[in-house]
Amino acid sequence: MSWRAGIVSLYPDAFPGPLGVGVLGRGLKDGLWSYDVYNPRDFAGDKHRTVDDTPAGGGPGMVMRADVLARTIDAAESVPGPKLLLSPRGRPFSQARAHELAEGSGALFVCGRFEGIDQRVIEARGLEEISLGDFVLAGGEVAAMAMIEACVRLLPGVLGAPASREEESFEQNLLEYPQFTRPREFEGRPIPDVLLSGDHQKIHQWRRAEALTLTRARRPDLLGEAPQRARSNPPNEETDET
Repeated sequence: MSWRAGIVSLYPDAFPGPLGVGVLGRGLKDGLWSYDVYNPRDFAGDKHRTVDDTPAGGGPGMVMRADVLARTIDAAESVPGPKLLLSPRGRPFSQARAHELAEGSGALFVCGRFEGIDQRVIEARGLEEISLGDFVLAGGEVAAMAMIEACVRLLPGVLGAPASREEESFEQNLLEYPQFTRPREFEGRPIPDVLLSGDHQKIHQWRRAEALTLTRARRPDLLGEAPQRARSNPPNEETDET
């Protein structure tokens, strides 16, 4: 059975979008994964297909109604896996969580709009709030696409070479080392000699040292280090750090 994404969105035409091109689009065509979009307007109870109302207690904007969203989520009950609400106040999404979701059968992604959604439907339907980062978007669709892509590319058969994932950023709590290709020299900048040496052990050592240097400079938290303790290894220095 293929991995399945359910998406609750007021803008079903936004999908598949980027998910329909490249290796993800090929995986979709080949049946390695699938998606269904559930539009809350289809579950509204009035002729105007109303999905929102003014916030209780006053304030700007509108809030998505609990009853309409509940009916929408219930209609997606066949979608396997957790029910995720894309929200800037949620727990941060990570590569580890992408692996966890990809190893399951799928997930439901609920895309909020306006000022947010009624808290009662979050509690009543057990929605897990999850965030793409410390910023605010106009809606959850772009965040849902990013998270679905992060999961789908991990599915067996989606990427041509599964080994290409092993040294990617975050896979070993490290950022990925720099990559190079032809031409051998670009605007006075040559490819590092070690990468042209053919010595695979030295190449591995250089890449690991570069990955550690980048991680300590940019994301020391991945190594369990506070920013003020960040330090760098000289190139080609071997280390037992993981």
